[in-house]
Amino acid sequence: MNWITLSSTEKSQYFIDEYLSIRARSTALCSNLAIEDFVVQPMADVSPPKWHLAHTTWFFEEVILAKYVSDYSRFHQQYRYLFNSYYKSAGRHWKQSQRGELSRPTVDDVFRYRRHVDNLMVNYLSTTIVDDEIFSLLEVGLHHEQQHQELLLMDIKFILGGNPIDSIYSKKQLNASSLVNPSWQSFSEGIYEVGALESTFAYDNEKPRHNHYVYSFAMSDCTVTNGDYLAFIEDGAYDHAAWWLSMGWDWVCDNQVAHPLYWRKIDNKWYEFTLHGLNLIDINAPVTHISYFEADAYANWKGARLPTEQEMEVYLTSGDDRFFDKPRCYRPENEGADFFHPTKSDAQFGQVWCWSKSHYSGYPRYRPYQGMLTEYNGKFMCSQFVLRGGCVATPTSHYRHSYRNFYAPHQRWMFSGIRLAKDI
Repeated sequence: MNWITLSSTEKSQYFIDEYLSIRARSTALCSNLAIEDFVVQPMADVSPPKWHLAHTTWFFEEVILAKYVSDYSRFHQQYRYLFNSYYKSAGRHWKQSQRGELSRPTVDDVFRYRRHVDNLMVNYLSTTIVDDEIFSLLEVGLHHEQQHQELLLMDIKFILGGNPIDSIYSKKQLNASSLVNPSWQSFSEGIYEVGALESTFAYDNEKPRHNHYVYSFAMSDCTVTNGDYLAFIEDGAYDHAAWWLSMGWDWVCDNQVAHPLYWRKIDNKWYEFTLHGLNLIDINAPVTHISYFEADAYANWKGARLPTEQEMEVYLTSGDDRFFDKPRCYRPENEGADFFHPTKSDAQFGQVWCWSKSHYSGYPRYRPYQGMLTEYNGKFMCSQFVLRGGCVATPTSHYRHSYRNFYAPHQRWMFSGIRLAKDI
């Protein structure tokens, strides 16, 4: 929704409703966890769920309450240090790799912290004349929390997936995926506009909208499936250096990688751990939890390539006519149903984040946020690749086709998959 045109009172009520809804969603995502699940950090990239709940609260406290509410007193002075993620301008912060070492504050303390800040935020929005600059900061904060909702599901899955005891996050049974015959969609050479539209929310790294020259290409209408990828494994691809980037081959050898994350071979059958439990591999479902190294090797093996991020955006926006007023993460069969695993390989977007071959950097004439938020995106524009298209863990109202996700090439605990492209 474009809130700019609303009256001051309407803006306040709109943001109160959005704030309460999004904040409630974060706590709901943790409702299936045992108390022990909240504090575990099995690898440095994963944060304990307790930390996510506290950090998103810290954001509203530091960016809005502490800055704009006169005589504001923080809930706890040390939280400013413990739950700052990486904002150097906000002071020192606890190391990411050591977040799981914190037994205190307790989970109950963190929930009290959330309630305290929520009450103050609603009171502030209800009783204060808020200008558009603050509303814009609040909008960033809400999308920031939605980012962490996806991270929560990624991290919860990694936490539960590391247990030798079978662990289930959601008891809802996944539907079997349908067999789809893949096809290719062709695009003509020319100049295309890419980047965020002014009418929708977007982060600074999605701007400015600009012209980009694209050579003619074709994009697969289907993401690579588990069955497709199983053929890659059975052809011995993890044993042949020819398909792999040099760094990728080193990664495979050093870490003894032989299959996607969460795949397990039991009694000569392949299973996959999902947030819905351990299931036999659904060969028609999109392969997920794939590193850039694996995606690139698979593309080489297939005689294709990974798309650029600009080609991905051209492809993603090409289907908007089909969805009319829903240029979002459109998955009606999943809407509100709490399915947390991809099942549709023919979905244009909203199932798995697809790796592009594009390095993550700023667009032409990129301008980062000002103030503390200048550190939000720009400082990470190094040694990472862009992914496009959203995933089953991406909140629907948070998605747009210009969204640029980014990860290091070895990472794969996110819901990442493969969509192939080729030159024509």
